[in-house]
Parts: sequence; structure tokens; C-alpha cells
Amino acid sequence: MKKIGIIGGAGYTAGELLRLLINHPEVSIEFVHSSSNAGEPIANVHEGLLGETDLVFSDKHTLEDIDILFLCSAHGQSKKFWEENKRPEGLKVIDLAQDFRDESEGYVYGLPELQKDRIACADSIANPGCFATALQLSLLPLAKAKLLPEDGDINVTALTGSTGAGVKPGATTHFSWRNNNISVYKAFTHQHLIEINATLKKLQPGNTATINFVPMRGDFARGIFAVTTLDCPLSEEEATALYRNYYEQAPFTVVSDRPIDLKQAVNTNKAILHVEKHGKKLLITCAIDNLLKGASGQALQNMNIMLGLDERTGLRLKPSAF
Repeated sequence: MKKIGIIGGAGYTAGELLRLLINHPEVSIEFVHSSSNAGEPIANVHEGLLGETDLVFSDKHTLEDIDILFLCSAHGQSKKFWEENKRPEGLKVIDLAQDFRDESEGYVYGLPELQKDRIACADSIANPGCFATALQLSLLPLAKAKLLPEDGDINVTALTGSTGAGVKPGATTHFSWRNNNISVYKAFTHQHLIEINATLKKLQPGNTATINFVPMRGDFARGIFAVTTLDCPLSEEEATALYRNYYEQAPFTVVSDRPIDLKQAVNTNKAILHVEKHGKKLLITCAIDNLLKGASGQALQNMNIMLGLDERTGLRLKPSAF
């Protein structure tokens, strides 16, 4: 059994990670760190875990006693953590923040559909962002085949649930504002564009296409639905075959023959894709759960790969029937 520690245990991503880890057959949770909740039962904060675990939050963390550390704190806090703590030799780390997504300080970018072999050999993983996961999975097969428009536009609109903003309340996360409401934010400037562009340029170095990304806030709690359009010379049948071939060995990425909807992906670690051709335009739709495939589920998938386990271990989740 591998021993697990979690830093930043009170947030949404930590709650989802705990929901998965407490039922994982190959690990045991040694500590869940949260200074503000120290001594409090975890189920008092993550109420969905009532009856599932007797763990309590701790204000202490002994890194020497664990094999794998998950960093679930806010962006910027991971670098700060390592400035204040010494990392024991041999400790594996999976960071869910954006601090090391540029693969600095020895971290490997943890998108399994992009570089599973590197993840398998890594000691430090930078988990991708949620929008970044959906958009990259929408474009990886085309970039690999050098079929992104060399200097054209890639237009993306993506709708996300309120949990994407984190557990700390804000003006745009209150129910009275979010309910029956949709709004645009960070149009063309979202921070996930940095990691998306880095990946696409790695696969198709000559590509200078502009990604016109318009993120939107949806009036639901979880999930991302991304719609991408671009010029593409392939027919619909050729594009579908390209995507199926690329994701043939990716157990969580599914290419559907039929138009998709968000509920097919929510509460699972799946990324569900569909492609259509309209004239010169290829339309790609992608649905993921932002807290699972976009965060904690993918982090656990990366852990499984690092440990040499079947990457589906502990992640055989099913969507709601309604």
C-alpha cells in the first residue's frame, strides 16, 4: 500500500480526490492538511463523505512518512510550499495548481493522452487545468497530424460550472447570481491558453494559429462543454477515424458517433468527443467533468500511471442516468 498525503484539503479538488482515494485498493491516506480546519472531521467539510471516512484534518504534515503528496492548494501556493518545506528523496508529487505546468523544476505536464510514457517515469507531475484538458483533447489529433491551420483561427467557446471557481465564495459564484444566468469572462486572455499553446506548438512546431477562446460561466455546478471550430481539409469520416485512432489506447477518452451532451461526462473521468464537418469547418465538441477529468480524477489517473497500475484503478465511475 502506498501512503498518501494531501495539502490544501478543504477545497473542491481535495474533496473529490478524497472521494476517490478512500476507495482506492492500493493506497492509504496518512494525512489531510488544512490549518483552518485542524481537528475537524473531514465529513463536516466534505459532507458527501459522511459515513465513508473517519479521517480528520491535521495542521501537521510529515512528508517523510508518505510515498505520494497531492498539492491541492490555490495557484501560487505550491511554489511557496516548497520554499518552506524540504522534499524528501523519493517522494512523488502531483500538483493540481498551475505553478509548474511549464514543466519547470523537473515537473512533467500530466496529460496522459499527450505523454503517458513520460508520466510513467516521473516523480513530479503538474496536473493540467480543466479548460486546458478539454481544449487540448479537442485538438491533439489534429496537431499530431499537422492539420491545425498554420496561420488561421481556432475558435473556441466553453461553458463551465460554478465549481471551476473554487470553494471560496465570490460575487459570481453565489446561487442568486449564477442561477438562470450565463456570462463571459476572461475572453481571449484565459490563463490556460499558455499551456494549450505550448502543447500544440510541441506537436506542430510551425503552427501559428490563433486560439480565440471565450470562456463562459454556466448556471450549473460541475462540468465543461467546449465547442471548437476551425478550417480542416478532412472529411467528417476521415476526421472521426483520425480521432478514434489517436485515442485508441486512451481508456477515458471516447469518440462518439452521435452529438454529445454534458451529462454523459459529469461524475466520470471521461472526456467525450464528437466531430462534424460543415463545409470547410470542422466542429469538435468535448464534454468533461471539471473536477474529475479536469482535476482530481486526472490526478489519480496520473498517480496510477506513475505507480505502474491500470490507469482506470479507482476511477470506474458512472454518470447519472438522468
